[in-house]
Formats: sequence, C-alpha cells, structure tokens
Amino acid sequence: MPPRESIDAFGAVALVGFALLMGLNQVAIKIVGDGLQPVFAAGLRSLGAVICIWLWMRFRGLPLKVAAGTVKAGLAIGALFAIEFLCLFIALDINNVTRVSVLMYSMPVWLTLIGHWVLPGERMSASKAVGLALAFAGVIVAFASRGSDLVTGSFWGDLLALGAAISWAGIGLLAKASALKTVRPEMQLMWQVAVSAVVLLALAPFFGPLVRDLAPIHVGSLLFQIVVIVSAGYIFWLWLLSIYPAGGVSSFAFLMPLSGFGFGWLLLDEPLSASLWLSLGLLLVGLVLINRPRRAR
Repeated sequence: MPPRESIDAFGAVALVGFALLMGLNQVAIKIVGDGLQPVFAAGLRSLGAVICIWLWMRFRGLPLKVAAGTVKAGLAIGALFAIEFLCLFIALDINNVTRVSVLMYSMPVWLTLIGHWVLPGERMSASKAVGLALAFAGVIVAFASRGSDLVTGSFWGDLLALGAAISWAGIGLLAKASALKTVRPEMQLMWQVAVSAVVLLALAPFFGPLVRDLAPIHVGSLLFQIVVIVSAGYIFWLWLLSIYPAGGVSSFAFLMPLSGFGFGWLLLDEPLSASLWLSLGLLLVGLVLINRPRRAR
C-alpha cells in the first residue's frame, strides 16, 4: 500500500484490532504463568519469535544482515526488550491484568517526557503537558489504591509494571534516536527478540523451577504469543507505521489499557475497583491529549 496522509477506514479498523490484540496478550501471559515460570516463558517466547521472524524474512527475500554501526544500539534495544518483558511477566504473575494494564500502558507518558529533552522536534506543547500531568496522576492513583503496605505483592507488581512501561519507552527512544532508525523494522525486531532470548533464558534458572503445572492451554497460549503477538502483531504494527503518520498511529495507544482492562474483567473475572476506574480515566484522557496532533499555524 502507498503511504497515506491520514488514518483511513482500513487503518482505523487495523489499529483498533491491534489494541484488542494487546489486551489479549496480557491475558495470555497470565495464563502461561500458571504452567511455566514467567521468566522462562518470556525467554521461550523470544526464542520462538526469532524463528518466526527469520522465516518471514526468508519468505520476503529480506537479508538478515547487521548494518554497520548498529551493533551497540542493537544490543541495547535487545537488553531493554529483555528488561521490559522480565518485568511484565513477573508483574502479571503476582498482580492482576487490570492493574498491570493501567500501569504498563502509561508508556507514552514516559516517552513524551524523556523525548521532550532528548529528541529533536519532540518538544512538549501545552496540551501535551496537561495530558502528561493527568496521565501521571492516573499512575499515582493506581499505586495509592493498594493501601499503605509497601511489602505486599501488589506493590512489587505495580513497580514491575511501571518498569516495563519505562523500558518500552526506552525502546521507542532507541528506535528513533540511534543508528537503528536506518534499518528495516524486521531487523529492529530481530535485535530485540534475539538478544532478549539469550538474556531471559540465562536468567530463568534464578527464578525458581522452570515448569509449574504445564497443560495444553499453557502451551497454546505461549504459541499464540509467539506467532500472533510478537511475530505477526509487531510486524503488522511496524508496517502500519510505515504507511500512516506516526502521530495518527500513536493516537490509538489510548485503546490499549482499556483493552487489557476489559479482557481482564471479561476472561479472568478480575474485580474492577472505583480507584482503578479513576486511574484508567485519568490515563485515557492524558493519552488523548498527549497524542493529539498539533494544529497548523
């Protein structure tokens, strides 16, 4: 498809579908955690994605070639990918999907905040500043809703979900501001899954037994993540970015926490407290303001 100047009907449907897919991803991770140790499952997911992406590149005739000057950035983005999913898988193991979704999808908040200082042309407008403040308030409400006990699993789950969001923002910064911005999306993703597979599988033995109570549903959920989420889903997302304006694509980010919130309630019967609704509302309004395009003068 040729590049588009704005989001059309196909793009809108595709982006809504991707947001729903990301919500299902959180549920799938939660299910896999009952059968496999979370860090081991994250490593297997990255390893499986390496194979799928390699097959896709062979099918498309794309060279699996490391571009000059990209090794340091590739190792860094892969390490951040490992940290992101190390935090996310453990967070979902000790917390419910609805809480983790609200905090995980605060990523645009951190990307906007850091990008204001380090990315050319990403200066914060007044509406973005207001959106940032509202979204940040939503994160504070989510943390405060646990109560005052700072040693509970809920606190560490919240902290890990926030760490995953900040790591995700770091990946976005590296993709925009490092030598990797000159390589194809498939190679960017290959760096992420290849490096993270090595790191996560090496760390997995330090987090307890690798297998818990493995059943076919756990294997199926892991394969769903490998083939549909990481391989097809992320490549599809990068393909949409190559066709539609980045601002228009990112404006659909506000649907992702809503998706995870809804699927956690619908499929896992997780409770929806008033404080979480408030946190989600603040985050959604903030993300809309952050992603609203500037008006032309």
